[in-house]
Amino acid sequence: MKLSSAQIQHTANQIGAQAIPDNHPAVQELKGIFGDHTFFLDGDGLEIVETGESTDGRSRLANVVNLASWADETRTALAPHEPLVTDVVVEVGPNEPERD
Repeated sequence: MKLSSAQIQHTANQIGAQAIPDNHPAVQELKGIFGDHTFFLDGDGLEIVETGESTDGRSRLANVVNLASWADETRTALAPHEPLVTDVVVEVGPNEPERD
């Protein structure tokens, strides 16, 4: 799921993660492997959110999906694995993407 800037901030605050900016050199490679998503890094590794149900017609719930785990304690390399839907559910915010 690709998120707007407001949705990224809202989601990142809930999961304690940092979004990888679209202009980061790794994003094009990640998109080639995993599709067009907003990618997050946190203590567990590389994650995305997948669309869930609408809570009130304006906001959506989404599942956090882990795509790769840290390969070592220094957190300098990721080890991809089959997508793992975590138990974490977030409210991503407004359904309408913001206009930049």
